[in-house]
Amino acid sequence: MTSQVSSPAEHADEADEPGETLVGGQRRPPGDKEVRRLDRVIIRFAGDSGDGMQLTGDRFTSETASFGNDLSTLPNFPAEIRAPAGTLPGVSSFQLHFADHDILTPGDAPNVLVAMNPAALKANIGDVPRGGEIIVNTDEFAKRAMAKVGYDTNPLEDGSLAAYNVHPVPLTTLTIEALKDFGLSRKEAERSKNMFALGLLSWMYHRPTEGTESFLRSKFAKKPQIAEANVAAFRAGWNFGETTEDFAVSYEVAPADAAFPTGTYRNISGNLALSYGLIAASQQADLPLYLGSYPITPASDILHELSRHKNFGVRTFQAEDEIAGIGAALGAAFGGSLAVTTTSGPGVALKSETIGLAVSLELPLLVVDIQRGGPSTGLPTKTEQADLLQAMYGRNGEAPVPVVAPRTPADCFDAAIEAARIALAYRTPVFLLSDGYLANGSEPWRIPDLDELPDLRVQFATGPNHTEEDGTEVFWPYKRDPQTLARPWALPGTPGLEHRIGGIEKQDGTGNISYDPANHDHMVRIRQAKIDGIEVPDIEVDDPDNARTLVLGWGSTYGPITAAVRRIRKEGGHIAQAHLRNLNPFPRNLGEVLERYEKVVVPEMNLGQLATLIRARFLVDADSYNQVNGMPFKAEQLAAALKEAIND
Repeated sequence: MTSQVSSPAEHADEADEPGETLVGGQRRPPGDKEVRRLDRVIIRFAGDSGDGMQLTGDRFTSETASFGNDLSTLPNFPAEIRAPAGTLPGVSSFQLHFADHDILTPGDAPNVLVAMNPAALKANIGDVPRGGEIIVNTDEFAKRAMAKVGYDTNPLEDGSLAAYNVHPVPLTTLTIEALKDFGLSRKEAERSKNMFALGLLSWMYHRPTEGTESFLRSKFAKKPQIAEANVAAFRAGWNFGETTEDFAVSYEVAPADAAFPTGTYRNISGNLALSYGLIAASQQADLPLYLGSYPITPASDILHELSRHKNFGVRTFQAEDEIAGIGAALGAAFGGSLAVTTTSGPGVALKSETIGLAVSLELPLLVVDIQRGGPSTGLPTKTEQADLLQAMYGRNGEAPVPVVAPRTPADCFDAAIEAARIALAYRTPVFLLSDGYLANGSEPWRIPDLDELPDLRVQFATGPNHTEEDGTEVFWPYKRDPQTLARPWALPGTPGLEHRIGGIEKQDGTGNISYDPANHDHMVRIRQAKIDGIEVPDIEVDDPDNARTLVLGWGSTYGPITAAVRRIRKEGGHIAQAHLRNLNPFPRNLGEVLERYEKVVVPEMNLGQLATLIRARFLVDADSYNQVNGMPFKAEQLAAALKEAIND
């Protein structure tokens, strides 16, 4: 954690090359290795899914966060638990972009690629710009391994990598040699080669080491020999960088002193931030938190994390299926808990009937959808934004549900609190739409002070709330608050507050079962009016130059869009930007904002779902820019598309 002071600086988030200077403007004395200072670096670790690339990237990220750099990450891994070794589908990678200024994306292209085998090289070489650094584990480049991924000749010897700065390193051999005194088998020793690579990269970029060594000893506390072997491999990698002639230069990326407001920071992933936001919301509401969930990628981490926090009154239930998970959560809502169910797109489809029941019962329930590639099972480990229309309309009958979407991994904390505020105040299920990019990515997060969090406490019904014509005082479960149109929340077992629940239509006020057409029309309209009347903040527009074109986004496109906008403005272009968190209801000023611009461009990781809603609601001929390949937008790609829109 670090404490930083200042306001965010304006930088081009995705410059083509990192800027560099020599430390102090001059070379080090003879005999010392040269140290160059960079403003930003993008590193990608790539290897088999069993090579520990996610752990390696996570540790490098943690040390980078503790050093004080701004950062953004992109883990990318196969859906298979253990994909075939040495194959292209089995490649796992972790990309980290860190800088001495504020950044918004994991970067378009890696400046440094660490390739643990031929498959990792083949799968990622197309993203490395000319002149980029490639560190290759030469031990894995056997003829059979190369043939498996289509290499007829050794790319390390045939000149095909001449455009890059290639560093051939026998990582496996060096790791085994470093651990020869630990009494491990060759296979056991080989497993530490990722720590050797981490040590080498930590030396190259002057990363702290104490945290990683402490982490390894904690992770393998029950196997101290393995712990010390990993520490030894990590140190050997560091020493190799220090002593080998192949690495004549190391690099420094200064802390991002100007990027952060004052505060205490930590590195956080989207799913972790969302989990903390749910806990914070339950504490601010003074309600127990209940999670009813069935494991599904990429939402499972929320279940894992919340299960660790029983000390905060959190109760987690791993159900036998998606329907049981949301059914239990809705029951917990009826019982007075802040109730949550977590899932991804396929699970939302299964939960739809119970979401409709929650709409009918008018109970607070958070439905967290960590979107992934679809349809059906689709791409479990890849990202997408294609559940928006499902969240809006994916239920039978007129069943309106508020929709909230975070924009960055850290923003998942605030979005969770916002979703809880709406659910509790308006007695309604609420969709929280994150996605795999946000869920697994990470960035620095300023830990808020408690007095910054909203008061979410609610009043349960305690007695009669209606007087009959004969003077009898009774409890009407559907008598509404005149401001929010929310019905009372009556805890089961409270004397005198007995009332009917279930999916059959209720009579407004009394809650009695009703088949009256006029009553049904009234209930449909009043439930819609309740959602339409939810108070949400106005949308803010970033438009310093009175532009004619507005780029409108939602969810995780915020980072790439903002990076693209910065590029365009740096080159003298004029473009405005706005980003939606509340997608149902829309901010009240959205229509007025859209009318100010000649052209509106909506980039989405779907085929135009928000653009469809914008056209229908506001009669604005919004232009869609779409991508559905399981990966987030690249800033350069978006900037080119937006420039074309401006110039049309």
